[in-house]
Amino acid sequence: MDLHFVDDVVRPTDRAGLTTVRPGDAILAGGTSVMADPGPGIRRLVDITTLGWPDLTIASDGLEIAATCTIDRLVHTGYPETWSATALFDWCARSLLASYKIWHTATVGGNICLALPAGAMTSMCSVLDASLLVWRADGTDATHRVDEVVVGNATTSLGTGDVLRSIHLPASALTSPVAMRRASYAEHGRSGAVVLARSTPDGVVVSVSGATVHPFAVPVSSTDPDVVVDACMAEIPDDAWFADAHGTVPWRRGVVPHLIRGVLADLSGRAS
Repeated sequence: MDLHFVDDVVRPTDRAGLTTVRPGDAILAGGTSVMADPGPGIRRLVDITTLGWPDLTIASDGLEIAATCTIDRLVHTGYPETWSATALFDWCARSLLASYKIWHTATVGGNICLALPAGAMTSMCSVLDASLLVWRADGTDATHRVDEVVVGNATTSLGTGDVLRSIHLPASALTSPVAMRRASYAEHGRSGAVVLARSTPDGVVVSVSGATVHPFAVPVSSTDPDVVVDACMAEIPDDAWFADAHGTVPWRRGVVPHLIRGVLADLSGRAS
C-alpha cells in the first residue's frame, strides 16, 4: 500500500519523544497492517521500534514481552521446560495464517492494538491472564487486562498518545496445561472462532475470541463440559457476537460450544 498521504516519519529514542503524538499519527510497532490497508486519515508515522525495548525478559515471576517483540521472536525463543503453556505461542501465531515474512515484521503489541476479533495475540493474552502495561499520554502508567484494552471490533480503550509498552504473562499461567481449537469456513481460512483453555487448580479458564467482538476469558470452577459450556455462553451478551465474511452469528454461536468441548477433552487427555 502506497502511503502517499503521509507527510513525516518520527523515530523516538525515549519516552519523551512520544509526547508529540497527536491526532492523525499512526504508532508503528511493526507496521504490517498500515502497509496492508488504506489509511487516508494518517498524516504521520511514529515508529516505536527505535525505543530499544528488550524483546523478551524471562524471570521467576513470568515473561515480559515488549510490545515491539516480533511474532517470530516470540515463537522461536527457548523457554523454561516447565512453561508448558508457551506451546500457545506457536499455535496462536499459526492461526494468523500469515507468511513467515509477516512473522518477522508483525509484533505482539501491534496485533493486540489492531484489535481484530481474530487477533491471535489477543486470544493468547486472554487465556494466560496477561497484564498489559500502557504508557499514558499524560506520563502515567496503567496496567490492564487485555479485554480492558481491546473493547470491540478494531476498537481499543487507548487514547491519543497512549502506547502499549509490554505484556506480562505470569508464571502461574505459563506452567499450566493448555489447549486450543479453532474453526473456519475453509480448512486453511481465517479463524471464525478461536477457543483456548487453561487448567487451574479448581477448574479451567476458557477464552472465546474470533467469534466475538472482543475476547471473553471465563473462569469456571468445574471441568464438566456441560457446566463449562453453559458458563461461557452465559458470559457472552447477544450484541458481542461478531459477523463478517468469515462467519455468521448463528454459525459462530453453534460452533463455539463444540470447540469448548474439544479443548476440555484435550486437557483431560493430557491429564490422564
